[in-house]
Amino acid sequence: MLHLKEEATRCLLCEDAPCTKACRTGDPARAVRAIRFDNCKNVWRWIEACSDADLERAEQACIHYDRPIRIKELIRTAAQDHVLPEEAAPSLAIDFCGIHCENPFFLASSAVCTNYEMVARAFDMGWGGVFYKTICKQDIREVSPRFDAVKNGTSFAGFRNMEQLSENYYTDDFDILRRLKRDYPSKVVVASIMGQYEEEWSELAMMAEEAGCDAVELNFSCPQMRLAGMGSDVGQNPELVAVYTTFVKSCVNIPVIPKMTPNITHMRMPALGAYFAGADAISAINTVKSVTMSPEAAVSGKMTISGYSGPAVKPIALRFIYQLASHKVFDGSHGKRIELSGIGGIETWKDALEFIQLGCGNVQVCTAVMEYGYRIIDDLKMGLQTYMAERQISRLQELVGEQLPNFVMPSDLDRDTKVYPKIDRERCIGCGRCYISCRDGGHQAIAFDAEAHQPRIIGTKCVGCHLCRLVCPTGAIGLTKRVSCKR
Repeated sequence: MLHLKEEATRCLLCEDAPCTKACRTGDPARAVRAIRFDNCKNVWRWIEACSDADLERAEQACIHYDRPIRIKELIRTAAQDHVLPEEAAPSLAIDFCGIHCENPFFLASSAVCTNYEMVARAFDMGWGGVFYKTICKQDIREVSPRFDAVKNGTSFAGFRNMEQLSENYYTDDFDILRRLKRDYPSKVVVASIMGQYEEEWSELAMMAEEAGCDAVELNFSCPQMRLAGMGSDVGQNPELVAVYTTFVKSCVNIPVIPKMTPNITHMRMPALGAYFAGADAISAINTVKSVTMSPEAAVSGKMTISGYSGPAVKPIALRFIYQLASHKVFDGSHGKRIELSGIGGIETWKDALEFIQLGCGNVQVCTAVMEYGYRIIDDLKMGLQTYMAERQISRLQELVGEQLPNFVMPSDLDRDTKVYPKIDRERCIGCGRCYISCRDGGHQAIAFDAEAHQPRIIGTKCVGCHLCRLVCPTGAIGLTKRVSCKR
């Protein structure tokens, strides 16, 4: 059986895709991209008029590094449900810090938004807002190369980034922000800033407000600053976070959003410093300090610690978001509620949804844009709208924080019942991966008939850990009903 996501991930997502040019009656490249970004239910938008012959021509034209994408089979398998009618699509509008956002999808302060032309193109394509690349008064000199990646096939599993802040002169950046707000008044423009001492923070914040920015983000979290006392050096110090936030709040009327570092055990402490200093929201997370050792990424033969992002950091980001959103000080039960902007490994609408369900009013995307371009906004929006329509949710705000009540302490988890795995014989191909993993990394609860190439679960040994389900390459192992296991 064809594994849809796995096959779609092999697609190179070409510019001016040859498969679409060969098809003539539809856009198979766009359909494959929808599958790649978890938007299968909208595949029919682009291939409804395509015949099998059209898709076969598209497959023959596919650019590939080993074999063509199985376009015809992939699309026909995925396109089981018809498209959500455009007029039935729910609105993705949401208010964040009192600012109306047409959708929750923002560019994160990074290499994806460093000049007017880039941000304007993103706005034209449908992004709701931008946290512009951090502006400072220092002379920023970058290294080469500055990026590295840990790959899963051709895709980034994790991305190492040694960039610092904007290389533009700071007055030029504020002029860019002024023009963006003038030309795109319905979009949300946030200036990210970093100072070296109190007066610099205040001066940059006032310039952001004067330029017409909707809010200002305080970068307390860049992990690779060349100068001491900046970036994550600040974010790990609750007192400095409180001092700089206080200074900025005292001189501007627009919302102030400190950006937190994950390179700390307890983010709540500096976040509390920001809260009591009057912050309106928190951005989290910035990149995780890391080391990669690819010789090609060395700078004149030398390596260093730098920031890590991409899908690998998403669970870490969600952990920090949950800990902030669930804290009684931040949730508004003891006074002012602080809002959250989620960052970290967001590629698909499902990733974004997880941040929203843990309490984020918007999400910021960086690495996925660097890898796939601004065009992913189509599937981010369409996928989330389809999900909302299926649940008959008309307001995005209804999803914010809805999963928080489902979290408990590890000591409070149900230990009196189990969910056992079950094997779907029609999908099982007899590879034995489940047997090997259970034998060497589990509880030796799977037997394997080498002659028939069939695994069998040994019920008396199975503890319901589900390692077998996770390693199965065909999705042939599913769940049974939860049953009592009380002693």
